[in-house]
Amino acid sequence: MISHISNIRPQPDQVLVDIADYVAHRSIHSNLAYDTARNCLMDTLGCGLEALSYPACSKLLGPIVPGTLVPNGAKVPGTRFQLDPVQAAFNIGTMIRWLDFNDTWLAAEWGHPSDNLGGILATADWLSRNIVAGNVDREPLLMREVLTAMIKAHEIQGCLALENSFNQVGLDHVLLVKIASTAVVTHVLGGSRDQIIDALSQAWVDGQALRTYRHAPNTGSRKSWAAGDATSRAVWLALITLKGEMGYPSALTAKTWGFYDVLFQGRPFKLQRPVEQWDSYVMENVLFKISFPAEFHAQTAVECAMQLHPLVRERIADIKKITIRTHEAAIRIIDKQGPLNNPADRDHCMQYMVAVALIFGRLTAADYADAVAADSRIDRLRDKIICVEDPQFTRDYHDPEKRAISNAVTVEFTGGQKLPEVMVEYPIGHKRRRKEGMPLLEAKFRINLARRFPAKQQQAIIDLCLDQKKLEATAVNQFVDMFVI
Repeated sequence: MISHISNIRPQPDQVLVDIADYVAHRSIHSNLAYDTARNCLMDTLGCGLEALSYPACSKLLGPIVPGTLVPNGAKVPGTRFQLDPVQAAFNIGTMIRWLDFNDTWLAAEWGHPSDNLGGILATADWLSRNIVAGNVDREPLLMREVLTAMIKAHEIQGCLALENSFNQVGLDHVLLVKIASTAVVTHVLGGSRDQIIDALSQAWVDGQALRTYRHAPNTGSRKSWAAGDATSRAVWLALITLKGEMGYPSALTAKTWGFYDVLFQGRPFKLQRPVEQWDSYVMENVLFKISFPAEFHAQTAVECAMQLHPLVRERIADIKKITIRTHEAAIRIIDKQGPLNNPADRDHCMQYMVAVALIFGRLTAADYADAVAADSRIDRLRDKIICVEDPQFTRDYHDPEKRAISNAVTVEFTGGQKLPEVMVEYPIGHKRRRKEGMPLLEAKFRINLARRFPAKQQQAIIDLCLDQKKLEATAVNQFVDMFVI
C-alpha cells in the first residue's frame, strides 16, 4: 500500500500567522481603548475580590500542593498566595469568572474577554518579580503593557467570535480564552512572532472544553472555573514553547486531523473584521456587567423586572402570566424550565432571574444560593413566565452598529389587568450607556475593595486606578502588591 499523504511540512496556517502578526507588530493608539481597559482592569479584579467571599470558589485557590512556596512567584490579589504563573493564572482566572459578573462579548459566540486577565496578570507579575530579583535581564513590566495585552486579547477573542459559533458544534467559549491568552502571554514573555505561531498551534491542537457543564442536565460549577483553566493552560503552552517545543503549522487546516475537520465540521473560520483591521474594536465596545451578576442575555430583562417590582411586589400571588419578548440567543441559552439544581443552574435561567427581581427588587450573587431558591414563590412565578423570540430583537443583536441585547416584559394578572410592557434595549454596561455606567462601575469597584482591604489600602488603590497616566507607569509587581492582604 502506498500512502498518498504528503510529508512536506506546510507553511503555518494563515490564521496563526495573522494573529501572531497582530500581537507582535500592531501598536495600539486609541485613548478610548486604554481608558476602557483601565476600567476593565478595575472591574475584573473587583469581581475576583467579591468571589473570594464564596467558599465554593476559595476552596479551589492556592497551590496544587498545600504549603508550596514559589520564590518570586506571582501574587494572587486579595489573598496571601504566591504561586507559579500557571497556577496563579488559574487562581486569578477562577476568581474573576466565578460570579459571572465580569465583562462579556455577545456575537455568534459568547464569552468574557476579561477572562484573559488571569494569564496576563499572573505572567506579567511573575516575570516582573524575577526581573527585580535579577533573574531576568530586562526592565520590569509596566501596567501599560498589561493594558495593551488586555486590549489585544479582547480583540483576538472577540473578533474570532463575531462570525464563528463554537457553541453550535458543542465547544465552550473558553476555547477562545486559551487562544487569546496563549498569543498575548507568549508575547509578554518575550516570545518572537514565530514562537507565537508555534504556541498558538499548540492551543488549537489541544483538547477543547465541551459545553456539557453549562447545560441541563449537567449544569455545574465547572462553568465558573473553566476560564481559569483555559488561561492557565495558555501560560503553560507559552512556557513550553519558549523552551523550544515545536509547533504544528497546519493545526487548523490539516485534512482529517486538523481542528477544522475534527471539531468545526470541516469549515474554515469566517472573519467579519479582516485581521488587517484588528485594532481595539472589541475593548472599545465590550459590555460591562454593572447592575446584576446575571448571564448577559438577561441583563435588560432583569432591569425591566426591577422597574416593574414596585407595581407587582404586593400582587405576586395574583400574577397570571409573564411574557418576555427576547432574542434568539437568550432562548437558546437561558430559557429554562423544570428543576434548578444548583447556583450554576439558576444564574443561567431567565425565569429565575426575572422572578427574583420581581419579588425582591434585587438580584445579587447571594440570590442564587439554596437558601434564597428555597422560597416557593420563586418557582411558582417561574412557571408563569414564557419567553418568545422577537425577530427584530435578534436582528438588532447581530447588527454590528447596534449590538443590542433587547428584552421586554409584560405582566398579566388573574383579574384581566395587564401592565404596560417595559422594554430595555441596551443594558447599562453597553457602550451606548457608558456615561451612565462608568460612575456605577467605579462604585461597584469601591464596594468590592471594601470586602477585603482596610480603608487606607482601598483609597490608595482607587487613587492609582483612577489616574490613567500614573497607573500605566506603575510596575506590575508594585501594582499587584497593593492587592495583597
